[in-house]
Amino acid sequence: MGYTVAVVGATGAVGREMLRVLEQRAFPLERVVPLASVRSAGHRLPFAGAELTVQELTDESFDSVQLALFSAGGSVSQRFAPVAAAAGAWVVDNTSAFRMEPDVPLVVPEVNPGALAGPMLGRRIIANPNCSTIQMVVALEPIRRAAGIRRIVVSTYQAVAGAGMKAMEELAAQTRAWARGEPLPKPAVFPHPILFECLPQIGSFANSGYSVEEEKMINETRKIFGEPQLRVSATTVRVPVMVGHCESVNVELERPLSPDQARRLLAEAPGVVVVDEPARSLYPLAGQCAGTDPVYVGRIRQDRSVEHGLDLWVAADNLRKGAALNAVQIAELLRERGLL
Repeated sequence: MGYTVAVVGATGAVGREMLRVLEQRAFPLERVVPLASVRSAGHRLPFAGAELTVQELTDESFDSVQLALFSAGGSVSQRFAPVAAAAGAWVVDNTSAFRMEPDVPLVVPEVNPGALAGPMLGRRIIANPNCSTIQMVVALEPIRRAAGIRRIVVSTYQAVAGAGMKAMEELAAQTRAWARGEPLPKPAVFPHPILFECLPQIGSFANSGYSVEEEKMINETRKIFGEPQLRVSATTVRVPVMVGHCESVNVELERPLSPDQARRLLAEAPGVVVVDEPARSLYPLAGQCAGTDPVYVGRIRQDRSVEHGLDLWVAADNLRKGAALNAVQIAELLRERGLL
């Protein structure tokens, strides 16, 4: 049986990746409906050896659609996700519009597949977590199950792809200008030039002093793990990398767990690849994880400043596992459970 699947925001970086993931994972499809703004209507996108014509997103776009994957911005999701659900589609939303609503599941299939059950599914909307949150909880879940977690401190090194196609184009334009010996173009996406820089700001700042991205990591991690009082501190940083987020993660555990035990647990965990031979300079790299599906973990070592502490280095393709792949995996889980 094939499904009619709509991809909202199909011309964006994540939307294009959603189309690739649907094709690569051979998701059973009868028809794919690429949707975007009126400005993008008529554009053609490659898919399965042919081309798809982008259609304008309207209230009538979801007739006969069974699955709608959204990645076109929070305001678009707030406006059209309920329309898609009312038309009978299951919605998997990649924006922050619904993540923290109590009656919307926030799902990472390797971590909390049980969230896809019961009254939480009544709205037919499922939220995809933030890209930086996804890769961290995938890496931490085997450790959490084995030894419990008291506290998480995470610093991220996030690629410009997380800010969309225009951000990637901005970095490319600055690189070209630098190579020609010309002044860097004035930034439009970021508050400062991103080339050769680390920007400790992703999103606006809240009254707490944390950025929007940092608040997302804190709150989403608690919801996914089902631990509303879990102590989490995050510092999120944008770096001049095209694709692939990296994270330095420090965890204080409830019970002792050695680095070797953690390596074994992670090596057996779904969706995780351990790359941890620092003596040979082998550890996860953003460039090497780009275009791949796993969450990579390395630099696993004891934190000697606390009683039961571990340090990890985590990397993943933020467009795939951090967005498109996780969304399609949620759809696969809906299908496995007979919901789709």
